Amino acid sequence: MREQAEEDDQLSTLMRGLRGQNIDDRDFADANVRMQLVEIDSSYEGDALPLVYDPDQIAAYWSKRPVAVMTRVLQLMGIAGGFISSIVGDLIAGNIERNDVLRARQLREIVTSLGPAYIKLGQALSIRPDILSPAAMNELQQLCDKVPSYDSEIAMELLRQELGRDWKEIYSELSTEPVAAASLGQVYKGKLRSTGEAVAVKVQRPYVLETVSVDLYVMRRIGFALRKVPQITTDVVGLLDEWATRFFEELDYVNEGKNGTKFAEQMAEDLPQIVVPKTYSEYTSRKVLTTSWLEGEKLSQSTADDVGDLVNIGVICYLKQLLDTGFFHADPHPGNLIRTPDGRLAILDFGLMTQVNNDIKYGMIEAISHLIHRDYEAIVQDFVTLEFIPEGVDLSPILPVLAKVFDQALEGGGAKNINFQELAADLAQITFDYPFRIPPYFALIIRAIGVLEGIALVGNPEFALVDEAYPYLAKRLLTDNSPRLRKALRYMVYGRGTVFDAERLIDLLEAFETFSANTQSTRNAGKQQDKVEAGRTSRNNPFRLPPPPFGFPTPPALPAPAPARAFLGSTNLVSPAGTNSNAESREALKFIFSSEGEFFREFLVDEIVRGIDAVSRLQANSAAKTFGLEKMYIPVLLPGAVKRALPISPEVSEEDKLVVENVTKILAFLASGKNGQLDTASVISELMPVLPELATELLPEVSSRLVSRTAARTIRDIYVRE
Repeated sequence: MREQAEEDDQLSTLMRGLRGQNIDDRDFADANVRMQLVEIDSSYEGDALPLVYDPDQIAAYWSKRPVAVMTRVLQLMGIAGGFISSIVGDLIAGNIERNDVLRARQLREIVTSLGPAYIKLGQALSIRPDILSPAAMNELQQLCDKVPSYDSEIAMELLRQELGRDWKEIYSELSTEPVAAASLGQVYKGKLRSTGEAVAVKVQRPYVLETVSVDLYVMRRIGFALRKVPQITTDVVGLLDEWATRFFEELDYVNEGKNGTKFAEQMAEDLPQIVVPKTYSEYTSRKVLTTSWLEGEKLSQSTADDVGDLVNIGVICYLKQLLDTGFFHADPHPGNLIRTPDGRLAILDFGLMTQVNNDIKYGMIEAISHLIHRDYEAIVQDFVTLEFIPEGVDLSPILPVLAKVFDQALEGGGAKNINFQELAADLAQITFDYPFRIPPYFALIIRAIGVLEGIALVGNPEFALVDEAYPYLAKRLLTDNSPRLRKALRYMVYGRGTVFDAERLIDLLEAFETFSANTQSTRNAGKQQDKVEAGRTSRNNPFRLPPPPFGFPTPPALPAPAPARAFLGSTNLVSPAGTNSNAESREALKFIFSSEGEFFREFLVDEIVRGIDAVSRLQANSAAKTFGLEKMYIPVLLPGAVKRALPISPEVSEEDKLVVENVTKILAFLASGKNGQLDTASVISELMPVLPELATELLPEVSSRLVSRTAARTIRDIYVRE
């Protein structure tokens, strides 16, 4: 299927569109570009436009201003009259699909002049394969959001109005001309008068709210008219309202600043290598945003040796947004990914964010666990949850196609070696022949991963995205206390059987250790950099990001025994500074004794009980054979017994032998040191502080479960007919 798909021009075009290979990320537009706005100041005309999207209030406002609306319509007709006539002609002739590429190209050529609403709408449609054809998406991706800057005197006056004082009272320096200009605003570089810190100051264009709202008013009127056209089955008004709600949020720079702050807090614990500009809320308003100035170069243009490492960090960052926080950066393109001089990855522009719900977050991980076991029937159901397949669709024709796709993806060495972009291409191919679509959030994922993978492959042709991401996925599975993810973890380890897969569990634990080690390594490097920065600050006081506190969040679970906390030095999963760096015990072992290891301890105790039970029967069976007693029976004198005698030599199944083998493997892995060599003496020495408490708390639990298990089996053997 993949070889055929690569030859398919339509698929190739779709994947170029999804990966964002045509994105225009220039800082300024061509000099001949002009953007027309509606120059009506809504704040001085009694009733005001809403600051949060409200189509009824917008309609009420503009219905009272027919002259302004007609002026805007004439502006639009002057720019796009020929284009609109062509669209109407396509509707009448039924040629919408046939001419969509041509119309997309025409729209791209005129849309910048139409204003910010049309620019942003075109960009939003450029990642919607469920609405546009691949070629139309490709054309719209070449839209440039950059336009010529407006007069800086107007910007300075708007600064004064928004912040309540002259800009010179706030900033000791401000560039005379903007360093970048886009459809919504333009950016200046300056210094805060109070601290001397370098800042970026974004100032919104005048009349943006007025222009955007009147354009939405006109578009909705057209959308209502299109409902009467039989050939149009898409709810244009519904899609427009969904998009406009988020677009209005992007117009609010206070919201953008809060988004950046929230994003930075969410990344701080696991990814201290991620840098987000600090928002100065006291110098921020709806139309002015002041953030720290970050020096650096576009990651896509950097030739530094650590670009590959930063790409890995970026991949994990976007996975964390998708699988953990659910707060997703909705504008992933090369211009928003910066390599800082100290070797960290800066992410910019938080005006547009997407919220991913729990069904999507957990559904992704559940699908991965099903994929590992090649449980394709479950995966098809997962794809309904993940919105790839509509509710109520007959899944039987899709199942064999998906099975073929995933078998091919897994044949190169299992889930860790899957080529994400090739798998995405195969899934995209299915959309042409089956009721299967790429949902908008997944299109963003493909875009983000495509941008990062494209950067990585330049320096490392062997880059394997899923392999790089696996340590984070392991950490997520092992430490999340949600019932759905615990169920996914059990399924990943057990599958549909009753015996866990020791090799797969060890693989997960090793990946978790890799994640912990990498995070601690980068934190140590960050601390060293902070010391250097502290010295600089004492001399000239430039802004620097403080080192975020580390330590995985502790879920509400039973705490580890007090001596265990003393042994660990913390409930964190990574050894804190100040502990013995030469400690021999594995991070996986420390994890088990931490508060976050409570669920895993439960699992381990249960398997140890099964192992002891199986070993005891194996030993009894062996002893009976040694002494020639394997054919002897013990009489059962209990009333109601189905069996009158039980063999001295207990039954031992192949499953029992597999349980013993697996438990032995896990215990040997945990007892081995960091270098993988078994060093029992060192491990026992390091565990000595916790052994008394462990004996007090765990041994009674093991004994109780063992007695219960043995009693249950004995009762079953005596009273249950086979």
